[in-house]
Amino acid sequence: MATLEAASWALAAVIGTMRDALTTPLADVLAAAPQRTAVLEAAGLVERNGDELVPHPSLRPVEGPTARSAGEAKLSSLRQAVAAAAHEGNDVAGGGWADQDDEVLLNQGRASAATGRALATKVVPRLNGLVDRLDVAGSRVLDVGTGVAAIALTLAREFPRAHVLGIDILDRVLDLARVELARAGEAAGRVSLRRLDVAEVAEHSAYDLIWLPAPFLPEAVLNAALPRMVDALVPGGWIVVGTNPASQDPLRQAVGRWTAVRNGGNTYDTDRMAEVLTSSGLQEIQHFPTVPGGPVLVAARRPLG
Repeated sequence: MATLEAASWALAAVIGTMRDALTTPLADVLAAAPQRTAVLEAAGLVERNGDELVPHPSLRPVEGPTARSAGEAKLSSLRQAVAAAAHEGNDVAGGGWADQDDEVLLNQGRASAATGRALATKVVPRLNGLVDRLDVAGSRVLDVGTGVAAIALTLAREFPRAHVLGIDILDRVLDLARVELARAGEAAGRVSLRRLDVAEVAEHSAYDLIWLPAPFLPEAVLNAALPRMVDALVPGGWIVVGTNPASQDPLRQAVGRWTAVRNGGNTYDTDRMAEVLTSSGLQEIQHFPTVPGGPVLVAARRPLG
């Protein structure tokens, strides 16, 4: 019990440090709060090299807006844990993103731009033929569960000859996405939005790339959607699925299942997702880890024949 309580304070130290580092150099932030920094050191996130404090890469701030959103997303997650402790909301099957306020939706969504950049710069170039496909005028990308359209916009910027369709089932989040796109410049003109359940996608051989954030979909929806996603890919096209990694730690397994169900998602991990993609007739399964212990992107290709 004492260790778990200490871990919650360690997470608070991480979030506070990340937020302070948005406006102050990280070295100064660490030096200015020695007791908090000592917690980070005890957690293995800061090391001492003589008089120098060396932070773990995960603490180093990235590009401004994404860094701010990443910190706010972690804070939102911690607040959800507090709400669970206070018995606020449904512990069995929560309403998912519909239960979150606009600020949470915006912060979580904007933070996902980092996933979009990883997808575009680290994953797509390693998928057979996909860069060439997306460099053709009229190529198409489907962004499932687009949220505030951060990933859709990132992909439109990275692949200027492609058109991106973002779908979501929440009118409120699509309204937020339209505001985000209105501020985004030229690339926003190649992003369109549609209110559509992924399990009702009915297009055939339409998309060169599909992004599917699997952990956020209820299991029944995910199972109903996958055959439609396969059919919606052009022959030779790719689907990239965001997944939660398989863990050998029973605590992380149990927490992952609990939070997934509370947020309206499913309990499939990376290994299970790869099996499902293979059984759906897709080929060339590839795994792309993100950060240690973080999501794993699983790519699969629709056969050419």
